[in-house]
This record gives sequence, C-alpha cells and structure tokens, in this order.
Amino acid sequence: MNAIQSFFKRFFSKATPLPAGTHQYQAPPEAEKPYRLHLRLEPDGSGLLLINASTVLHLNQTAAEYAYHLVKQTPPDTVAKTIAQRYNVPTSDALQDFNDLSERINILINTEDLDPVMFLGFDRDEPYSGNTSAPFRLDCALTYGTSEGYAMDVPIERVTRELQTEEWLEILNKAWEAGIPHIVFTGGEPTLRPDLVELVAGAEKNGQVTGLITDGLRISNHEFLQKLLLAGLDHMLIVLDPTSEISWEAIRDAVSEDISLAVHLTLTPKNQQKFTTLIDRLAGMGVVNLSISTSDASMKEHFEQLQQYIADHGMKL
Repeated sequence: MNAIQSFFKRFFSKATPLPAGTHQYQAPPEAEKPYRLHLRLEPDGSGLLLINASTVLHLNQTAAEYAYHLVKQTPPDTVAKTIAQRYNVPTSDALQDFNDLSERINILINTEDLDPVMFLGFDRDEPYSGNTSAPFRLDCALTYGTSEGYAMDVPIERVTRELQTEEWLEILNKAWEAGIPHIVFTGGEPTLRPDLVELVAGAEKNGQVTGLITDGLRISNHEFLQKLLLAGLDHMLIVLDPTSEISWEAIRDAVSEDISLAVHLTLTPKNQQKFTTLIDRLAGMGVVNLSISTSDASMKEHFEQLQQYIADHGMKL
C-alpha cells in the first residue's frame, strides 16, 4: 500500500455521520481554471466526490467530512478544530490531513493527462458502478428524431410521444433531489429540440453538470453554440461524419470555445486505411479527446495499433 492509500486508510474512531445529501461547489469566474465539485454523502457517512463529472473519488467517512468542508469552503483552522473534536485527534494532525486532501484534489483539477489511479492511489469508477444510493449520471433521450441524411437505429417503436419541456424540467429537478449531479442530453439528435437551451439552463440552475451528444450540424451555427454555452453546457461529444464539412466546421468552432470536447469516430473495414488521416486532421485542429467504437471483431488488432498512434499525437481515448 502506497503513502497516498495509507493516507485514506489512516482515519480514526468513527463519529456520527454527517447527514446524507448532495453538495456542490463551482469555482468563481475569475478562477484560473473553472471547475465544479459535487459531493454526495451516503447514509453510512462515506462519500463520492465527483470532479467535473469525470473523476470519481470514493471516500471513507472522515475523508468525506474533509471533502464536505472543502466544498463548503470552510476555513482550514475551523475544519481542524471540528475534526479534532469529533474524532479526538490533535488539531495539528487534522489540519495536515485536510491540507493533504485539498492539495490532491487541486492536482486532479489542474493537471492535464493525469491518471488518478496510477498517480494518486484513488479509486476511479465509471458512472453506475458500485453500490451507491443513486447513479452519477442520467442520460436524457430528448428525441428520437435525426438530422436529415443521418441514419440511426432508434427505438421509436417503444415511444408514443416526446416529453414536453415542463416534463423534462421536472425530471431534471427530481434527478437533482435524488443526488444525480450529471446530465447528458442525447437522442436521436437532441439539438432538434427547440427547448434544448432551456433544458440546459434548467440543469445549470440546479447545479448539475451538463453534456451533449450530437452530430454537430447545429453546433456549426455560432449563435446557437453561444446560447448553449451561456446556458451552462459543460461538455460535448460530436459524432463526426468525415464526409461532411459542416461536421468538421462544428468541431473547429467547439475547439475554439471554453468547453470540454470529445469527438467520436467509428472504425470500420471501409475506413481503416484512412483512419490515421482523420486522426491527423483532428489533432491539427486541437482535438484532445477521442471516442472510437467498432462493431467488427476483425478491427480489434487495428484498434490496438491506433491506440499508440493516438497517444503519440498527445490525444486521449
């Protein structure tokens, strides 16, 4: 066990847990790097700290209390006194542990290309894993309609109607009350919904992190993109159609904005020879995050080769 793991194991006799619930903190506009923290305290006192809806830290009871005070911006001296009284430990030890946790979280927030499992010894899980009181993420299929010319398998036989704006806003509110901090709007093509900006703003009002999965066609409209950003959209995945210049334009526009962007590509026997050219072009545009899928088992070896090629370009899967 390394020193960081020992840090999280080295806690004291348990006190009565803090009340279960969800708490969030958003860095002020003047912060060097914008970020959000969502902390969900479980009934047993343990906690889940979600950093920008991408890195999940599993915390035992005492670590969760430190994270609670970090989210609430409690002065360190006050935190040390509170923990010292609750766990009957020296105030100096409590202050050191709080500062250590704060420093490690700041590393996760501010360092690029950092694997918290390897470097910090934290456990890292994908949404919906583990025994938790509620999922970390809710995917909202706003519509099963698709952009003209785009073919997509959608379960329309199970859908009798699209939900109205008020119904979706109620779902977002209930999700927040249940402790779900991450909302992803998907479809079909969610940008076909005229109320998408309103729904993003509704989630933003709750304090939820929001993402969008899109073909990107409407993202190439600068005015529409700005409305989404002003409403509070946090991240976006564009499913690239390599044959569409509008799709490429959408990526160029998104890269230039203050939003986390990933681009999705599908690897097939037909495009495997040109795939590295697509990666070169995306890298040249400043794309860092890629999502690649394939349903063809024969592509496995080629995909493994692409992983190194992508890493050599400074990109991440």
